[in-house]
Amino acid sequence: MKKNKISKNWINKQRRDIYVRKSKVDGYRSRAVYKLIEIDKKFNILKNGISLVDLGAAPGSWSQYASQHINNCKIASIDIKDMENIDKVHQIKGDFTQKNYQQLIKNYFKLKIDVVLSDMAENTTGNKNVDSISISELCKEAMYFAKEILNEKGVFVSKIFMGSTFNEIILESKSIFKETKIFKPISSRKDSKESFIICKLLK
Repeated sequence: MKKNKISKNWINKQRRDIYVRKSKVDGYRSRAVYKLIEIDKKFNILKNGISLVDLGAAPGSWSQYASQHINNCKIASIDIKDMENIDKVHQIKGDFTQKNYQQLIKNYFKLKIDVVLSDMAENTTGNKNVDSISISELCKEAMYFAKEILNEKGVFVSKIFMGSTFNEIILESKSIFKETKIFKPISSRKDSKESFIICKLLK
């Protein structure tokens, strides 16, 4: 009964959500695209000619947007879930935290890249502290990979949750990058603890 109630609440929330409706009108795969649009507008990360990897990309709205709005770009996306094909995007099915999949990404680009994006989140448990820790671990994994694959002027963008590990991630980012900013897009749900960490220029 409890599961059905949660499911009904989620469906009702989706129906009321203006960004869900807008994504359908605009032809995007999910409402998450508007978070990337806001981040890009504020921090100017998506530029013509860049190379970019989208970690935990499914259903693919971030890659979809990037491929449609950046000229002469090279994009790879990876997720453990199946995704429909996206034009001009090299798609990999697998777990990016595993070294063999990280190597596949590196092999595709051959050179250091410009942008690493991550909107990853594991399925929530309902326990906010547990969920915060699991998302923080993914953020750290993505950050360490970004350190390996980004060029000196590279940009790293990742979902981050307010919680017990928030300050730890900020300190870690400042040891790796020269610039660290935190931003919560208007399109993030009000009841969500998510924000995004935007890091620039490798030390």
